[in-house]
Amino acid sequence: MSLRSTALRLGISTTLGALCLAGAAIPSYAQPSAQTSVHLLPADPGNNPPPSYLGRISARNGLLLRDAPTRGSRIVRTEPYGAIVHIFCKTRGENVQGNDRWYQLTDGTWAWGAAYYIDNIGPAPRWC
Repeated sequence: MSLRSTALRLGISTTLGALCLAGAAIPSYAQPSAQTSVHLLPADPGNNPPPSYLGRISARNGLLLRDAPTRGSRIVRTEPYGAIVHIFCKTRGENVQGNDRWYQLTDGTWAWGAAYYIDNIGPAPRWC
């Protein structure tokens, strides 16, 4: 996902997003208002972006994404079969078909998906 599309999803300007990702100080006039809900990750000291992990939804009928790593938690959104998703990290949660790992996804909203239904593309995500 490009910086521009990430910034647009967060409702911030591309320039402001680039400053945040680079760990630069943001002028007070460019700060989000109190009514803006923006959650930015702190930049690491080496100015490297956080690692990016990808997965593909393998659930034939799509995957319900939730607000906690359990099947009984509130449904936040869904992703269709074959969709590519961005994974932030993994944790242990409710067992799904013998797999107790859940991935925290960052596409648009933060949500949890059962790892059983998400195939890794590249390396496995880091632990939360």
